Amino acid sequence: MDTFELTIWKGDWGLPSVDTECLQVLVYAKFNDIPLKINATSNPFNGNLPILKTNDGTFNETKDIIEYFRGKNYNTEQNLSRKECAKIMAYNTMLKEKLFPALQFIWWIDEKNVNELIRPWYCKTLPFPLNFYYPGKFERQARAMLETLYPVEDNISVIENKVYSEAQKCLTLLSTSLGDSVYFLGEEPTLLDAIVYSYLAPLLKAPLPNPALQNHLKACTNLMSYISRISERYFSNECCEYKTKENDQSIKKYAQNEFPNKRRNQFFAGFFATLVMATYAFSTGILEVPVKENEIANVPVEDALTCDE
Repeated sequence: MDTFELTIWKGDWGLPSVDTECLQVLVYAKFNDIPLKINATSNPFNGNLPILKTNDGTFNETKDIIEYFRGKNYNTEQNLSRKECAKIMAYNTMLKEKLFPALQFIWWIDEKNVNELIRPWYCKTLPFPLNFYYPGKFERQARAMLETLYPVEDNISVIENKVYSEAQKCLTLLSTSLGDSVYFLGEEPTLLDAIVYSYLAPLLKAPLPNPALQNHLKACTNLMSYISRISERYFSNECCEYKTKENDQSIKKYAQNEFPNKRRNQFFAGFFATLVMATYAFSTGILEVPVKENEIANVPVEDALTCDE
């Protein structure tokens, strides 16, 4: 019996992996019920991920891994027409050219996302001392790619507008193509769905501080439903674990915020109640303040006469 061992980048945010290539292989394997032993890692020294180890050798390119699966008769595309197969190739190229640059910009160029989410996540996830090196390396790679795509632009805001514009058009086209269908090429998932999901799921699931493109994706409600449908069907454990983690964090945060306010409110409520009761007691004569005789003797004569009158 064939044994398949797949090493991938670890996941978060309800996803089994935060890496597009790793996610694509995982989803395709799920679609085809391929038995895999999964090794989730945060150590880049394992090489370019994903890595598939089999009885026939080791593969570390996504296209090679999927072709190997097909050779083992794990193939969701065997009944597709040539036109449908050509559509898969065309959409794959479009996503690489139009959406991938935007994802790289969001992950490694946008300062708010980098400083508040991405860099802290990788610094926490990567082992020491790699967490000091790899985030900077990934950022340099992203900048080099964008400089290649837009060599005449030196203003980062101009590049951002162009990248986001192309990505938004891509998302809108995907939404139009999907329509009300369950999957892109019919009622059963194919490689095209694995490719699309691998790009869209991280964009939708990551808690981005600057969610400009994410908001455009959320506006495409059929794409949101599409991503949720695949996540809940094939990665239900990851979804449940993340929801539980989020709920626990929300409860803890609420308790931390509520505790000092609760003690403060209790103090003021007690103080106010005591003040009201004391005022009532004085006004009704229930509580009297005794006056000593020597204090009366010390009252000035003028005051005593006034009192007598």
